[in-house]
Amino acid sequence: MTRLLIVGAPGAGKGTQAAIIAETFGIPAISTGDIFRANIKEGTELGLKIQEIVSSGSYVPDSLTNEIVRDRLRQADAADGFLLDGYPRTVDQVTELDSILAETSAQLDAVVRLVADPDEVVARLLKRASEQGRADDTEEVIRHRQDVYLEQTEPVVAAYAERGLLVDVDGLGAVDEVAARVREALAARGIAVAV
Repeated sequence: MTRLLIVGAPGAGKGTQAAIIAETFGIPAISTGDIFRANIKEGTELGLKIQEIVSSGSYVPDSLTNEIVRDRLRQADAADGFLLDGYPRTVDQVTELDSILAETSAQLDAVVRLVADPDEVVARLLKRASEQGRADDTEEVIRHRQDVYLEQTEPVVAAYAERGLLVDVDGLGAVDEVAARVREALAARGIAVAV
């Protein structure tokens, strides 16, 4: 059983690395952003609420995000482990995740933090926005998200660092290089892929 989180500023490569980690360890990658985008695309009531929030560059409220994560972690494929991407983003969400995990006497194994230069991240996201037609990814919104990330998420990182769970990985470079760094960093903590 491997229970991981992946954190990093928006655009640091979390989604890409989450997919690789999930495949490597045979666990589901659970991205709150993907869940939100799917609801927006389907035009659900939840999706309409989320669209209004993300269009302004803000984060979805904790209460809504907590409910979605609790439900997702109860699904059968997450029973033997998972990788959370995009959650928790706040100290209150850390407390909620502790509560969710305590219900099954589970705990996190590690928190992988992808570290990347903010200007490189902005350039990466602007390129992605033009390639994928993401209207919400303007430079102003991207920089606002970076600021919100620093304000809200750094305390989360500090909380996990205090618990000795934080694993820093350089998030810049080729996808395979970053993936190799993640595997090495986790192996150094005794979290290795079963052969």
